[in-house]
Amino acid sequence: MTTALTPRAWTYKDYLGFPEGGPFRYEVIDGELYMTPAPNIRHQQIVERLLRKIGNFLEDNLAGTIFVSPCDVVFSADPLQVVQPDLVFVSAARSSIVTEQNIQGSPDLVIEVLSEGTMLRDRNQKLRLYERFGVLEYWIVDQERNTVSVFRLSEGKYPEPVLFRKEDVLTSPLLPGLSFPVSSVFP
Repeated sequence: MTTALTPRAWTYKDYLGFPEGGPFRYEVIDGELYMTPAPNIRHQQIVERLLRKIGNFLEDNLAGTIFVSPCDVVFSADPLQVVQPDLVFVSAARSSIVTEQNIQGSPDLVIEVLSEGTMLRDRNQKLRLYERFGVLEYWIVDQERNTVSVFRLSEGKYPEPVLFRKEDVLTSPLLPGLSFPVSSVFP
C-alpha cells in the first residue's frame, strides 16, 4: 500500500534526509510525499529484462544512458517534484541533465512497471507530471495484462497511447533500431 503525506512543503534537503535503503521508496509529486514498499519479484524481473534489452541496444549505438531505480529525477525544486521511475533513459544529446547526485530535468524516456501500490499514481499523477515536464515517451508496463502502453508527446500533450500486446514487437522512434518482442519482457 502506498502512503501519501502532505504536512508541509517538502524540500530536496528534506527528501535527502529520509532513511536510505529502508523498506520504502520515496517520491514527491505536487507537494505530496509518497512512500511505496518494495515491488514484487515479477516486477523486478520485468525491469531487469527491459534494462538488458535497452542497455544492450545503447551499448551498441551510444545513443545515451539508461538508469534503474532508485535514481532520483528532479523535475522542479519549488515546488519539489522528484520521482524514482523504474527505468529512465537520457539521450546523449541531453546528457548535461545527468549530475553526480541525480537527473535534473526531463529525461527522454521514463518506464514504469505497474504494481498494486503504484498503479493509480503511475496512470494519473505521474502521467500528468511527465506530460507537464515534457518527457518525450512514457511507457507503462502492465504486468497483469502483459502489455506496454507507450505515450508519445505530441504538441506538449500525450494523446492516446500506442498499446503493444504480448504478441507485438515494440519499437520506438526515440531509439531508432530498438526492436524486441513484447513477450520477451514478461517472465
